[in-house]
Amino acid sequence: MLVVVQRVERASVEADDRVAASIGRGLLLLACAVDGDTDDEVDWLAGKIAGLRIFDDAAGLTNLGLAEVGGEVLLVPQFTLAADWRKGRRPSFTAAARPPEAARLLERLSAGLQAAGVTVRSGVFGAAMRVELLNQGPFTLVLDSRQRPGGPT
Repeated sequence: MLVVVQRVERASVEADDRVAASIGRGLLLLACAVDGDTDDEVDWLAGKIAGLRIFDDAAGLTNLGLAEVGGEVLLVPQFTLAADWRKGRRPSFTAAARPPEAARLLERLSAGLQAAGVTVRSGVFGAAMRVELLNQGPFTLVLDSRQRPGGPT
């Protein structure tokens, strides 16, 4: 699974000309299930994201996690993260998990974050969406479950 993690002051997502979800301070997650992703990888990512210490403490050091700042997560499905752009000019998305499996894995990520005590709001799977955010920092990370310690390479 590929996840772009953005520290935000606020974020929202619209689908069908209405706000589907919004958060205040927290993390915007753009997430893509990739063909071959496992439940173990997704569970690892949920724990990693819930525990990331990427918010500033009183000294301005990134020592605080979501729980310490009362942050929330906005989880937005984004299959385009799996794009293979190496050949030609039109990217291929064949590496992305098929929609039923992708939806299941993204729901598992959401459930794992919630089990860790994180409030999660979600975009609409399969919909054309508009995402608005106020990135704080900017502070952006790219997580790839295939790069976890002890995981496949």
